[in-house]
Amino acid sequence: MEILKSLFNPLTRLTGRTLTMVIIAEVALALGLWQIFGGGGLIPTPFQIVRAVVSIVTLPSFADNLFSSLGLTLSGMGISIILALLISYLSLLPAFAPLARFIVKCRYLTLTGLIFLFTLLTQDGHQLKLSLLVFGIVPFFVTSLLSIIESINSQEYDLCRTLRMNNWQTLFEVVIIGRMDQVFEVMRQNFAIAWMMITMVEGLSMSEGGLGTMLIKSNKYIDLSTVFGILVIIFVMGILFDYLLKNMRYWLFPYAKLQIRK
Repeated sequence: MEILKSLFNPLTRLTGRTLTMVIIAEVALALGLWQIFGGGGLIPTPFQIVRAVVSIVTLPSFADNLFSSLGLTLSGMGISIILALLISYLSLLPAFAPLARFIVKCRYLTLTGLIFLFTLLTQDGHQLKLSLLVFGIVPFFVTSLLSIIESINSQEYDLCRTLRMNNWQTLFEVVIIGRMDQVFEVMRQNFAIAWMMITMVEGLSMSEGGLGTMLIKSNKYIDLSTVFGILVIIFVMGILFDYLLKNMRYWLFPYAKLQIRK
């Protein structure tokens, strides 16, 4: 009875076995209702989706498509991180601050109207997909990184001045080194944006394959079981990478876990 009361009590935090039981119960209830009421229409049932997932992962071409999507995503993330860090750190120089603010506003630019421009500027389909992916990620990276920089307490800068550090040394110690764990967290959070965009950019050039290509082809022929199966695979892969990046952050920066607990 106490557990039931805690489920509907605001500001109550569930942990351990109780949280696991609640998650399992809610997932089982959702899947059960889906299985009972979802089979009468076009939407496939969970059992049909599971069968589709098994048939997809056993295809000879699945591994090639998966690694094609992963390679493109990781390449885009790597380039985006380097560009975003460079822009964010340069924003502390008055000459580059307007450029950083402009890139932040580019979050509101839609890629649909820029595809033709990027097609003219790139040499092949791979460069087109990579450039669109980077263009879509960098503004969000810069926005998050600038937010971290702006949240730094002025006392940290004053401490460096007290230690007779110049401005460049202060920048290195407080902003670059001192916020490296938060930069890694920003990377983890924005990985979801890149992974979500991958199916869209892969639809622009299908010569290299990828999960997005498989999804578009299945959607074209209204093979909804396969469509939902691919979506489940993309969803599970995203959760897996999020979990790995989260634990990698705690491994690289153990003090980050102490800050969260505090």
